[in-house]
Amino acid sequence: MKILSALAIVGFAALLHGCVWAPGQHMSTGDLVRGDAADNSEIELIPITPKLLAMDRASELAAAVPAALLAYQPKPYRIGAGDTLYITVWEHPELTSPAGPQQQTLANGRLVRSDGTLFYPYVGTLKVAGMTIEELREAISEKLAAYVEKPQVDVSVIGFQSQRVLVQGAFVKTDPLPITAVPLTLAQALGTATINTGQANLSGLVLTRDGHDYHLDLDALNNGGHVAKDIYLEPGDRLFLPYNDRQEAYVVGEVVKPMAINFKTSDLTLSQALGRAGGLDQTSAKGKAVYVIRGVKDLEQAPAQVFQLDAKSPAAFALADQFKVKPGDVVFVGAAGITRWNRFFSQLLPFSGLINSAANANRDF
Repeated sequence: MKILSALAIVGFAALLHGCVWAPGQHMSTGDLVRGDAADNSEIELIPITPKLLAMDRASELAAAVPAALLAYQPKPYRIGAGDTLYITVWEHPELTSPAGPQQQTLANGRLVRSDGTLFYPYVGTLKVAGMTIEELREAISEKLAAYVEKPQVDVSVIGFQSQRVLVQGAFVKTDPLPITAVPLTLAQALGTATINTGQANLSGLVLTRDGHDYHLDLDALNNGGHVAKDIYLEPGDRLFLPYNDRQEAYVVGEVVKPMAINFKTSDLTLSQALGRAGGLDQTSAKGKAVYVIRGVKDLEQAPAQVFQLDAKSPAAFALADQFKVKPGDVVFVGAAGITRWNRFFSQLLPFSGLINSAANANRDF
């Protein structure tokens, strides 16, 4: 199936270069039409216009932060197995510090057992897992009242071990982050874990909660000088930040330096992609022949999209500066006039190698 997909893409590349049976390199827009059920077309030609860019910006803003994440508000901390508690009974140091006041606080702490229970003098064994700190304080005070007149009890957690957020991927530190009595926000978690900015794909953060994956674009969340709203994390959440080693777009055709461009954010524009490739080759590039080819995973389900930039005037590059290139896109610049056979094959063969690299990357997943 992967071989057939690769062959289909190579065939599509040949279409982009013009007719493979005659010299020349061009892309006929007449052959690219919006697909429908009648002709079963595999290609959809979409002009890059201000209306298209406005629609893209609207969809990005709507999908920036899922409503379910913003709706969650942290709840009072509930004690769990593995937590260490420090219980103070005022004016009764023998209960507060049985190991002696000279010992460190942790030495006088009381560990919640794996079954969620805790033993305390004159109180006995209590099932404390699931209690809030205030609920445990009241429970201990009530039981101690039979032995201590008007007991003044305070409870604090000095070791948070029962509830954590897992951190994986392109972070400097991937130790689990504890959930404490102070709510943990996404921004705090990212700051503690420290993003590896040189290797991270900042547009691909995945927050997994209750079996559901929420995709977040960290670059877009704070884009334009706006600070993202607080997203509170729940116990058991998992943060995965992918590496950017597969974040590539490809610039081929009549540019100064055909190349693969690696980027770590979602704001690589068409003008930036062309600029990194050295710009259009002024000796052969045809002003109108700038295309962004965006494939689909299953050609049987949806047509491949080809975005066309009418670059005959300098004003067109204002649109190019707003059009975002996505990972896997191929930016193709067609040539003016007739090119020789050796130029045709010299450009087709690197493109075929690109397809092989993409196929190998897919097998790695």
